[in-house]
Amino acid sequence: MIDNNDTQRDSARTSGVERVANVRLSTEHGDFLAVGYLDRIRGDEQIALVYGDVEGEGTLTRVHSECLTGDAFGSKHCECGEQLSAALRAIANEGRGILVYLRGHEGRGIGLLAKLQAMQLQAEGLDTVEANLALGLPDDARSYRVAADILHDLGVRSVRLLSNNPRKRAALLEHGIKLTEQVPLLIPPCEENIFYLRTKRERLGHHLPHLDRAADES
Repeated sequence: MIDNNDTQRDSARTSGVERVANVRLSTEHGDFLAVGYLDRIRGDEQIALVYGDVEGEGTLTRVHSECLTGDAFGSKHCECGEQLSAALRAIANEGRGILVYLRGHEGRGIGLLAKLQAMQLQAEGLDTVEANLALGLPDDARSYRVAADILHDLGVRSVRLLSNNPRKRAALLEHGIKLTEQVPLLIPPCEENIFYLRTKRERLGHHLPHLDRAADES
Protein backbone atom coordinates (compact mmCIF):
# COMPACT_ATOMS: atom_id res chain seq x y z
CA MET A 1 0.00 0.00 0.00
CA ILE A 2 1.38 3.40 -1.00
CA ASP A 3 1.53 6.06 1.69
CA ASN A 4 0.13 9.25 0.11
CA ASN A 5 2.20 11.38 2.47
CA ASP A 6 5.37 9.60 1.34
CA THR A 7 4.37 10.09 -2.30
CA GLN A 8 3.82 13.82 -1.78
CA ARG A 9 7.18 14.17 0.00
CA ASP A 10 9.01 12.27 -2.75
CA SER A 11 7.48 14.38 -5.49
CA ALA A 12 8.17 17.61 -3.59
CA ARG A 13 11.88 17.00 -2.92
CA THR A 14 14.41 18.46 -5.35
CA SER A 15 17.32 16.18 -6.21
CA GLY A 16 20.81 17.59 -5.97
CA VAL A 17 22.28 14.97 -8.29
CA GLU A 18 22.29 14.40 -12.04
CA ARG A 19 22.72 10.89 -13.44
CA VAL A 20 25.47 11.07 -16.06
CA ALA A 21 26.42 7.50 -17.02
CA ASN A 22 25.48 3.83 -16.61
CA VAL A 23 28.03 1.15 -17.46
CA ARG A 24 28.63 -2.48 -16.55
CA LEU A 25 31.60 -2.90 -14.24
CA SER A 26 33.13 -6.33 -13.78
CA THR A 27 34.78 -6.76 -10.34
CA GLU A 28 36.26 -9.62 -8.34
CA HIS A 29 32.95 -9.74 -6.49
CA GLY A 30 30.73 -9.87 -9.57
CA ASP A 31 29.32 -7.69 -12.32
CA PHE A 32 27.82 -4.43 -11.10
CA LEU A 33 26.16 -1.53 -12.86
CA ALA A 34 28.29 1.57 -12.23
CA VAL A 35 26.06 4.65 -12.15
CA GLY A 36 27.87 7.97 -12.31
CA TYR A 37 26.41 11.10 -10.77
CA LEU A 38 27.26 14.79 -10.66
CA ASP A 39 26.52 16.52 -7.37
CA ARG A 40 25.04 19.72 -8.73
CA ILE A 41 25.42 21.51 -5.40
CA ARG A 42 29.08 20.76 -4.58
CA GLY A 43 30.34 19.80 -8.04
CA ASP A 44 31.68 16.43 -6.84
CA GLU A 45 31.60 13.37 -9.09
CA GLN A 46 30.00 10.38 -7.34
CA ILE A 47 29.38 6.71 -8.13
CA ALA A 48 26.97 3.99 -7.08
CA LEU A 49 27.56 0.29 -7.77
CA VAL A 50 24.24 -1.44 -8.30
CA TYR A 51 23.65 -5.19 -8.23
CA GLY A 52 20.32 -6.67 -9.33
CA ASP A 53 16.89 -5.08 -9.04
CA VAL A 54 17.20 -2.51 -6.25
CA GLU A 55 13.95 -0.57 -6.51
CA GLY A 56 11.50 -0.78 -3.64
CA GLU A 57 11.90 -1.79 -0.02
CA GLY A 58 14.70 -3.29 2.09
CA THR A 59 17.59 -2.87 -0.38
CA LEU A 60 20.90 -3.98 1.12
CA THR A 61 22.95 -0.77 0.99
CA ARG A 62 26.43 0.37 1.91
CA VAL A 63 27.17 4.11 2.00
CA HIS A 64 30.96 4.07 1.92
CA SER A 65 33.10 7.13 2.63
CA GLU A 66 36.12 7.59 0.40
CA CYS A 67 39.37 6.49 2.08
CA LEU A 68 42.35 6.54 -0.26
CA THR A 69 44.79 5.11 2.27
CA GLY A 70 42.51 2.22 3.20
CA ASP A 71 40.60 1.55 -0.02
CA ALA A 72 43.51 1.84 -2.47
CA PHE A 73 46.64 1.25 -0.40
CA GLY A 74 45.34 -1.26 2.14
CA SER A 75 46.33 0.78 5.19
CA LYS A 76 45.97 -1.07 8.48
CA HIS A 77 45.34 2.20 10.30
CA CYS A 78 41.61 1.75 9.61
CA GLU A 79 39.25 -1.01 8.45
CA CYS A 80 37.89 0.89 5.41
CA GLY A 81 39.41 -1.21 2.64
CA GLU A 82 38.25 -4.45 4.20
CA GLN A 83 34.79 -3.00 4.77
CA LEU A 84 34.59 -1.98 1.12
CA SER A 85 35.40 -5.51 -0.07
CA ALA A 86 33.12 -7.12 2.52
CA ALA A 87 30.21 -4.88 1.52
CA LEU A 88 30.57 -5.65 -2.20
CA ARG A 89 30.80 -9.34 -1.39
CA ALA A 90 27.70 -9.21 0.81
CA ILE A 91 25.70 -7.35 -1.85
CA ALA A 92 26.69 -9.85 -4.54
CA ASN A 93 25.79 -12.77 -2.25
CA GLU A 94 22.44 -11.15 -1.52
CA GLY A 95 21.80 -10.87 -5.27
CA ARG A 96 20.48 -7.33 -4.85
CA GLY A 97 21.97 -4.18 -3.41
CA ILE A 98 23.82 -0.88 -3.76
CA LEU A 99 27.16 0.52 -2.71
CA VAL A 100 27.25 4.32 -2.80
CA TYR A 101 30.88 5.44 -2.82
CA LEU A 102 31.07 8.98 -1.48
CA ARG A 103 33.98 11.06 -2.72
CA GLY A 104 34.88 14.12 -0.65
CA HIS A 105 34.59 12.14 2.60
CA GLU A 106 38.31 11.58 3.09
CA GLY A 107 39.24 11.69 6.79
CA ARG A 108 35.58 11.97 7.85
CA GLY A 109 35.25 14.94 5.54
CA ILE A 110 38.38 16.97 6.40
CA GLY A 111 40.32 16.10 3.23
CA LEU A 112 43.38 14.01 2.41
CA LEU A 113 46.15 16.34 3.59
CA ALA A 114 44.41 17.18 6.86
CA LYS A 115 43.77 13.46 7.35
CA LEU A 116 47.49 12.75 6.98
CA GLN A 117 48.24 15.50 9.49
CA ALA A 118 45.71 13.94 11.86
CA MET A 119 47.33 10.54 11.42
CA GLN A 120 50.67 12.12 12.34
CA LEU A 121 49.13 13.49 15.55
CA GLN A 122 47.68 10.06 16.28
CA ALA A 123 51.14 8.56 15.93
CA GLU A 124 52.21 11.05 18.62
CA GLY A 125 49.51 9.83 21.01
CA LEU A 126 46.23 11.63 20.24
CA ASP A 127 43.13 9.65 19.36
CA THR A 128 41.31 10.17 16.04
CA VAL A 129 38.83 12.66 17.51
CA GLU A 130 41.46 14.64 19.44
CA ALA A 131 43.65 14.84 16.33
CA ASN A 132 40.92 16.43 14.21
CA LEU A 133 40.06 18.90 16.95
CA ALA A 134 43.73 19.78 17.48
CA LEU A 135 43.84 20.84 13.82
CA GLY A 136 40.85 23.11 14.40
CA LEU A 137 38.58 20.79 12.42
CA PRO A 138 35.33 18.97 13.34
CA ASP A 139 35.48 15.36 14.47
CA ASP A 140 33.17 14.48 11.57
CA ALA A 141 32.40 16.90 8.73
CA ARG A 142 30.55 14.49 6.43
CA SER A 143 27.17 15.11 4.82
CA TYR A 144 25.05 12.26 3.47
CA ARG A 145 22.61 14.36 1.46
CA VAL A 146 24.08 13.25 -1.86
CA ALA A 147 23.84 9.57 -0.85
CA ALA A 148 20.14 10.01 -0.12
CA ASP A 149 19.63 11.80 -3.45
CA ILE A 150 21.33 8.91 -5.27
CA LEU A 151 19.19 6.32 -3.47
CA HIS A 152 16.04 8.27 -4.30
CA ASP A 153 17.11 8.47 -7.95
CA LEU A 154 17.63 4.69 -8.02
CA GLY A 155 14.07 4.14 -6.80
CA VAL A 156 15.01 2.93 -3.33
CA ARG A 157 12.33 3.46 -0.69
CA SER A 158 13.99 1.79 2.28
CA VAL A 159 17.33 0.14 3.00
CA ARG A 160 19.00 -2.47 5.09
CA LEU A 161 22.03 -0.37 5.93
CA LEU A 162 25.46 -2.03 6.10
CA SER A 163 27.02 0.20 8.73
CA ASN A 164 28.15 0.47 12.34
CA ASN A 165 27.76 4.25 12.40
CA PRO A 166 24.65 5.73 14.09
CA ARG A 167 25.25 9.15 12.51
CA LYS A 168 25.00 7.64 9.04
CA ARG A 169 21.70 6.00 9.94
CA ALA A 170 20.32 9.26 11.38
CA ALA A 171 21.44 11.27 8.34
CA LEU A 172 19.72 8.98 5.85
CA LEU A 173 16.52 9.11 7.89
CA GLU A 174 16.78 12.90 7.94
CA HIS A 175 17.00 12.95 4.15
CA GLY A 176 13.99 10.72 3.60
CA ILE A 177 15.50 7.23 3.32
CA LYS A 178 13.73 4.73 5.57
CA LEU A 179 15.69 1.97 7.29
CA THR A 180 14.26 -1.48 7.83
CA GLU A 181 17.44 -2.76 9.46
CA GLN A 182 20.99 -1.72 10.36
CA VAL A 183 23.30 -4.60 9.43
CA PRO A 184 26.68 -4.67 11.25
CA LEU A 185 29.80 -4.68 9.08
CA LEU A 186 32.38 -5.95 11.57
CA ILE A 187 36.00 -6.46 10.52
CA PRO A 188 38.40 -8.27 12.88
CA PRO A 189 40.73 -5.68 14.42
CA CYS A 190 44.50 -5.79 14.20
CA GLU A 191 47.22 -4.36 16.41
CA GLU A 192 47.55 -1.25 14.24
CA ASN A 193 43.88 -0.22 14.37
CA ILE A 194 42.48 -1.48 17.67
CA PHE A 195 42.96 1.90 19.43
CA TYR A 196 41.38 3.73 16.48
CA LEU A 197 38.38 1.38 16.49
CA ARG A 198 37.91 1.68 20.24
CA THR A 199 37.90 5.47 19.87
CA LYS A 200 35.21 5.22 17.19
CA ARG A 201 33.13 3.11 19.53
CA GLU A 202 33.64 5.16 22.69
CA ARG A 203 33.66 8.69 21.27
CA LEU A 204 31.68 8.44 18.03
CA GLY A 205 29.15 5.82 19.10
CA HIS A 206 29.95 3.16 16.50
CA HIS A 207 28.44 -0.26 17.22
CA LEU A 208 31.54 -2.48 17.49
CA PRO A 209 30.76 -5.29 19.97
CA HIS A 210 33.41 -7.57 18.47
CA LEU A 211 36.15 -5.42 20.03
CA ASP A 212 35.28 -6.87 23.43
CA ARG A 213 35.71 -10.39 22.07
CA ALA A 214 39.07 -9.42 20.59
CA ALA A 215 40.19 -8.09 23.98
CA ASP A 216 39.11 -11.33 25.71
CA GLU A 217 40.93 -13.48 23.16
CA SER A 218 44.15 -11.47 23.56
